[in-house]
Amino acid sequence: MEKKAINLYNSPMKITQKYLKYLYLFIILGIVIGSLCWEILERLISLTGIDMNLSVGPVGFDISVLSVYLKINPGSFLGAAGGWFFIRKV
Repeated sequence: MEKKAINLYNSPMKITQKYLKYLYLFIILGIVIGSLCWEILERLISLTGIDMNLSVGPVGFDISVLSVYLKINPGSFLGAAGGWFFIRKV
């Protein structure tokens, strides 16, 4: 009699209406964290004398009570991809 192994780690989460808010949350968190990390990396590289600026923007919105702006850079895309991969693997 052959036993089948149950693999719990490679079963990706299905994106349903129940988990859609978590998907959006992790993608937005990934974008913010990725942008901050990329900005820190650019500043560390500029300390060596190399001028590197791959940012676009600022992109955002401004209403009378709240204004949110974010520089879009490669870290934003890497963070969004990381958030998507994280939610798929959880």
